[in-house]
Amino acid sequence: MKHARILIIDDDPDVLTAVKLLLKREVSEVIADKNPENIPAILSRQPIDLVLLDMNFKSAINTGNEGLYWLNRVKSLRPELPVIMITAYGAIDLAVTSLKQGATDFIVKPWQNEHLLQVIGDILNKKPGKKKSETPQVAQSDIIGESEVMKNLMHKITKIAPTDANILILGENGTGKDVIADMIHRESRRVLMPYVKVDVGALTDTLFESELFGHKKGAFTDAREDRVGRFEAADKGTLFLDEIGNISLQQQAKLLSVLQNRQVIPLGSNTPIPVDIRLLCATNVPLVALANESRFRKDLIYRINTVEVQVPPLRERGNDILLLARHFMKKYASKYAKQFPDLDKRAEDKLLNYHYPGNVRELQYSIERAIIMSDGETLNAEDIIFSPIEQAGGQAKIEHDAYNLSEMEKNAIMKVIEKHNGNISKASQELGLTRTALYRRLSKYNI
Repeated sequence: MKHARILIIDDDPDVLTAVKLLLKREVSEVIADKNPENIPAILSRQPIDLVLLDMNFKSAINTGNEGLYWLNRVKSLRPELPVIMITAYGAIDLAVTSLKQGATDFIVKPWQNEHLLQVIGDILNKKPGKKKSETPQVAQSDIIGESEVMKNLMHKITKIAPTDANILILGENGTGKDVIADMIHRESRRVLMPYVKVDVGALTDTLFESELFGHKKGAFTDAREDRVGRFEAADKGTLFLDEIGNISLQQQAKLLSVLQNRQVIPLGSNTPIPVDIRLLCATNVPLVALANESRFRKDLIYRINTVEVQVPPLRERGNDILLLARHFMKKYASKYAKQFPDLDKRAEDKLLNYHYPGNVRELQYSIERAIIMSDGETLNAEDIIFSPIEQAGGQAKIEHDAYNLSEMEKNAIMKVIEKHNGNISKASQELGLTRTALYRRLSKYNI
């Protein structure tokens, strides 16, 4: 405990002062900060042995509870780092939820100093026994599959993960591209450094630069304080840019400049900041379509695509479907306190013969629904109901030679809207329609 560095995050200055006074003779260093936005930068700059994290902040994050949000951020950056949640008496239910999401323990305000010291001491004293978790390991539940295509994928990952090569992960929605990215980071030499994930496809032009490159106080109307961007937060670690195929040409130009120069300039600043990151990107857009210059810059493709990884769709993975189904059955039987059921032959055939437009994600949700609704010791074919949303979007596999133009147009519209997660502006742009024209067609086809 004497050599420990503890980070305390709380927007109440009195709490920060109290903890610093209590711990200053007990630990090596106490880093106190009232702004949780600074967590990624702090974790990237220096080794931290334990985090004390408040459950509530005066912030604009709309998650229902800020503490759970920042707990998940800490765990995404440093999975092995112990976190103690600080909560008020009336929020104990939320504190219990935080334990399920990875917190090590929680304390209730106002706390007794002896109790807090005991909790911290117990956690830090156990830490040496957990050294094994600091070596990169792939949990069995992360990548499940024995098919030939999955063996080839795993072989490729073992070759590229230890390098610093930029990786482009390709695959349909729901195939598990984010799981592959996480595995590559944990198998890399940067495993003990930050792992920062950004869904760049969801960032507007106004947020893109601020979110990725950071900003200085006063850079724009709502910039009330300095903010570290995701590139800087991922320094010495891995940056995963998800949905890279959906960013605009203007955003691509800004990203290319940063990747070429390996430095960022926060909004409102003229001072470049060097960054050392390993870049992973993912998209559901096929590489051939991505290489269309009117959609995506080829010079940027070369920057992000030293090696490409193709994640196979579930329909090509054969008996992996049953392995995954049983994995999800075990997971949700435990979650909902149900008896672990068996699969009958008709249920197995139904699972194997379905085409899975939503891939692993659709299988997971279908099994979860079946576990919730079933009371028997066996899941049968009737218990397994595939998503009507995915079935509607998966009409490419039409059983009855339906080449009716209206039907084909409806299916195309549904697939593009699903691809862009309901973003009408992006969908209309890809379909070559105005927003008004697309809304007319949505009304026409009752979508």
